[in-house]
Amino acid sequence: MHFITALIGIYRAEIGLVILALMFVAFVRERYSPTVVSVVGACAFALLGLLDEKDLFSVFSNSAPLTVGAMFVLSGALIRTGTINRVADLVMARAQRHPRLALAEVTLGTVVLSAFLNNTPVVILLIPIMFKLAQATGYPVKKLLIPMNAVAVMGGCVTLIGTSTNLIVAGIAADQGMAPFGIFDITPYGLAGVAAGIAALAGLSFLLPSDPPSIAGEDGGNVQDYLTELILSRDSDLIGRTVGSLSIFGRSASLLGLKRAGEIRRRGIEEEELHAGDHLLVHADGATIMTLRESGDFEIGLAAASETPGGGTVIEAMIAPSHPSIGERLIDIPFLHALRVRIIGIHRARHLPGPDLSETRVRGADRLLIAGSDDSIRSLKDNAHLIGVDISRARAFRPRKAWIAILALTAVVLLSAIDVIGIGLAAFIAVGVILVTRCIDPEEAWAAIDGDVLILIFAMLAVGLALEQAGSVALMVGWIDPLLAAAPAWSLVFLIYFFALLLSELLSNNAVAALLTPLTIALAHQLGADPRPLVIALMIGASACFATPIGYQTNALVYAAGDYRFSDFVRIGIPLNLVVGLAVCTALVLLG
Repeated sequence: MHFITALIGIYRAEIGLVILALMFVAFVRERYSPTVVSVVGACAFALLGLLDEKDLFSVFSNSAPLTVGAMFVLSGALIRTGTINRVADLVMARAQRHPRLALAEVTLGTVVLSAFLNNTPVVILLIPIMFKLAQATGYPVKKLLIPMNAVAVMGGCVTLIGTSTNLIVAGIAADQGMAPFGIFDITPYGLAGVAAGIAALAGLSFLLPSDPPSIAGEDGGNVQDYLTELILSRDSDLIGRTVGSLSIFGRSASLLGLKRAGEIRRRGIEEEELHAGDHLLVHADGATIMTLRESGDFEIGLAAASETPGGGTVIEAMIAPSHPSIGERLIDIPFLHALRVRIIGIHRARHLPGPDLSETRVRGADRLLIAGSDDSIRSLKDNAHLIGVDISRARAFRPRKAWIAILALTAVVLLSAIDVIGIGLAAFIAVGVILVTRCIDPEEAWAAIDGDVLILIFAMLAVGLALEQAGSVALMVGWIDPLLAAAPAWSLVFLIYFFALLLSELLSNNAVAALLTPLTIALAHQLGADPRPLVIALMIGASACFATPIGYQTNALVYAAGDYRFSDFVRIGIPLNLVVGLAVCTALVLLG
């Protein structure tokens, strides 16, 4: 035992590199998730004594992961208050009037949104917009989805809070003794990449496929839209207004028709005045339906008896193939008459049911939104002909609190930009504000945090610290130093950027950032170079990955929505990687 301990003590640096190499192999093979590999790697360092208990848990004092978590919550608040959906609706309204000009506006808007928000919800919201823009402009949707995603990724490289990778690198750099990064310190270099990238996308669009997706449908595979009916209440302020004047319709809700006295009209209804009891046939997502339900202007959906309450808990349930009402009208479904419930929407995969809610013929796998009392919901859960009965995840937007969420995020940006307080503290104060003002409920706030990302970050911080303490970083720098000693200082920027880019096309961006930051700083000190431009090159190079569907988390979203092939990403991504990388590195050399 003493022999093994002594052996580990002598070859600490080499053993650290062996563990790192095994982790790299595990990352590439993808048999386990990057988070699992990172945690196991950190545990291996701890078990071998290369990282003691105190140092292992010291990574939890790093502000970067906590700041990332706070920014997840702030993004969630903007979604919960309907702010992002409202922006998307405005874009769609604009696209209907000026579709080609809207493409340029969407590009600019994507850069701005991605610079301050998590890319993932931005891309999710933009996917159906791209499908609609493709219809309006006549451009193939496959020529729009990859460029939209690439612009979102590049936009995330414009500010320090644009991606979690930027925050991780900045946090580690501060722990290494570097001056803290400001929120806009990387902006000139990120904008250089954005400008070059957009120009490259315009010139290289011929490399993108033009065939239509075979699986996504017209909305990019959106599976949350429901057919519902809005019944105008007798005391509604909307009585007497024209159908076309309603502001509820946009990207999230589309008007299908007007039903009055049992007759359905689908055309020429925009100038029709609304009467009490009118039924508006609407196709909308769950959140929009819940928001309309709380507005008080409408009764939502279908009930067997007029006295059925409009409130209650909302659940989702799927019709089992064995349901006795298969093929019958929804109005005749047994539980609608036996229980005090209201069906407020029906979703059918890849098909729009109809002609209206009551006359829809029930099919197996139809998904229903049902509102009812607690007793009625318990009865539905016991119904053998319903599958997956559970509380609906759809929540009503809180538009009246949108200004609070916007102001909170704006304050984070401004206060950190003028160095009043650090970005981490500003983000945490903003989270406190949006929680106490109920822009978002606590359980929704915690659900908005991607725990997998935070665990990965903490684990890789531990691995990076272990490599440094074991002497592995110094050993690697010693190997690299003779090779770069005679190289000009500017070449280090290109080397770090493209090395980070290459690794991030294969591995997790955050893992690459956590591993390379201490190595980059140590290498700069060893060569007598300024580490700041190198660290910025690492930030952007680890995120601006376009050549594979796994290079960045949003790449996989458009890969599936657009029904792309792997080679489609490679064909456009490699030249885009080169153009953006050369622009960023040149800006760093000239301005850094």
